[in-house]
Order: sequence, then C-alpha cells, then structure tokens
Amino acid sequence: QVQLAESGGGSVQTGGSLRLSCALVGFSYRASYCMAWFRQALGQEREAVATINGAGTTSYADSVKGRFTISLNNAKDTLYLQMISLKADDTAMYYCAADGWSGGYCDADRGASSFDYWGVGTQVTVSS
Repeated sequence: QVQLAESGGGSVQTGGSLRLSCALVGFSYRASYCMAWFRQALGQEREAVATINGAGTTSYADSVKGRFTISLNNAKDTLYLQMISLKADDTAMYYCAADGWSGGYCDADRGASSFDYWGVGTQVTVSS
C-alpha cells in the first residue's frame, strides 16, 4: 500500500529557508512514478510547484523557479523540497503527491486531480 507522509513545515521569516521531506512507503519501483509537491493557500486552488519523474527530470512552476529544488533520495525513501528566499506568497499547506508514470507527462502544470496518492500536508508560514 502506497503512503506518503510530509514533515519539515513551520514558520519562517521572509528570505528564510525550509526543507520539506516526504517519506515514501510502499513504492516498490520509484522509476514508475511521477512525484510532485503541491501547495494550497487559503481560498485558493491546489497548485503544483515542482515535479520529478522516474528518469529524474524536474519541472517547476514559474513562481518558484530558482528558489525551490525538488529531489528524490532513493536510499532514504524520501522526496524533498528545498525552499530558499521564501516570500509571504509561499505561505500555504504543502503536499507531496505521486502517480503512476510510464514516460508520459510529468510537468509542473499537471493538475492535482491527475495524482492518485497524497500525503496529509505540512504547513509553511512565511512572515515579515
């Protein structure tokens, strides 16, 4: 059974950094998955901020390019999102997600409804 569990959220000042982690359980062959980090601010739709496919190719939303980095550590069964230069607009609940992948589309404009597996989220709050 596939399970994802986020951690690492918290409160940080503008310009600060955080690293989110997502523990992966039950992913027997990770090259078969498109994995992503999404976020959802109050009153807004859930949006993808970064994706990584089974070949290691990454994609980012324009709003986070150059500031966020998605990575996958297979030895630790963990998906990461390194965030630097945080802004107030980055305040949101952050979720990791995964979906089966066999070479198809896995870019950061892929919608939330296309992902089958989700964690429960971790809150990131950025204040000045």
